[in-house]
Amino acid sequence: MSKQVTFFTEPGGSCQGAIRVAGDKSISHRSIMLGSLAKGTTEVTGFLEGEDALATLKAFKALGVKIEGPDQGKVTIHGVGMGGLKAPTQDLNLGNSGTSMRLLSGLLSGQPFASKLTGDHSLSGRPMKRVIDPLLLMGANIDSNEMGTAPLFLRGGESLKGIDYDMPMASAQVKSCVLLAGLYAEGQTSVTEPAPTRDHTERMLQGFGYEVKREGATVTLQGGGELTACNVDVPSDISSAAFFLVAGSITPNASLTLSHVGMNPTRIGVINILQQMGADITVENAREVGGEPVADLVVKHAPLKGIQIPEDQVPLAIDEFPVIFIAAACAEGQTVLTGAEELRVKESDRIQVMADGLVACGINATATPDGMIIEGGQLTGGKLDSHGDHRIAMAFTVAGLQATGVIEIADCDNVNTSFPDFIALANQVGINVSAKEVS
Repeated sequence: MSKQVTFFTEPGGSCQGAIRVAGDKSISHRSIMLGSLAKGTTEVTGFLEGEDALATLKAFKALGVKIEGPDQGKVTIHGVGMGGLKAPTQDLNLGNSGTSMRLLSGLLSGQPFASKLTGDHSLSGRPMKRVIDPLLLMGANIDSNEMGTAPLFLRGGESLKGIDYDMPMASAQVKSCVLLAGLYAEGQTSVTEPAPTRDHTERMLQGFGYEVKREGATVTLQGGGELTACNVDVPSDISSAAFFLVAGSITPNASLTLSHVGMNPTRIGVINILQQMGADITVENAREVGGEPVADLVVKHAPLKGIQIPEDQVPLAIDEFPVIFIAAACAEGQTVLTGAEELRVKESDRIQVMADGLVACGINATATPDGMIIEGGQLTGGKLDSHGDHRIAMAFTVAGLQATGVIEIADCDNVNTSFPDFIALANQVGINVSAKEVS
């Protein structure tokens, strides 16, 4: 029987101090991908040493790229140029990382060699048809199993053609996959999105000297260009900062500063939503680092009110909903989320798993097909299962600040995928949480 990690939160606790949370996962992934394809040496600082971003790093090593580190967030990538990747001698196992699989499927479609992408049990259940369909339109030779899930087989050796792709759903991973394939395609590739999604790929391509045009909802690039190495200082991940933004908001007398947080306009839905609920969050020292906006965030305790969450903010906060639901549980009145059916196909069915967990902790929460209805109330202790979903484990850790008893959260191993020093930072600011191995 393999060991399982269970989190235990004790009631009480405080939220004080100044911390820099883990580096942005999206930007860490892309720094490895583009640094590997660039000419020259790319130095990355602030790299997130979580299992997901490390899965991307290992994949590029297997594709023949020399990469040193990570060592305390520093990575040195000796780029091989656009045509320099080598055929892997084994399957590329991407663990739990949907970003790695979806972006690599685009990038590897244009290579002269074959590759096979695999992942863990959770990743093997996540939908891949959304990237396979546009890649087939470009002329890629890509197969999955009959369910449209991993493993993915890329035959390689095909000449790709640029396409104008109207995305049926808002997804940064699909957009990035098509754009990365477009680097290797003949002619122009453009992607039009139905709602704004994170634009880290476009920003970083420009940082590496590749021309990307944006007009309204459409992003366009020409195939056949070159990337030039540059240095990347990865900002703190706003998805990781979100746990502490909610912790500070719900804890009496809290005052917490989060430094060097990525403030990409496609990612700040969580701040907009919390402020609409009445949160006291101040943005200080705004600046730009490597094409990405960065700032320090100061959060203080404030009474929260339930709201109808605006649907236009949903794609800008899609990863932060587990902890937003905790804020809603601590708010006065009712919070209603609609238009978020995408939450059902994340690392877990985040709508159902969060609703079950909230009910286990004494909150009236009702799952709906595309969201949730939460009545604010008093959190109690309780036992719940995170279903191996890192964001659910961390969200209920924050809930412990306002619970009347111990919250026991099972199956928390995967917190290491996105936020390896979460427990240490939580304890540092005064949250009473411990991790125990149970067999």
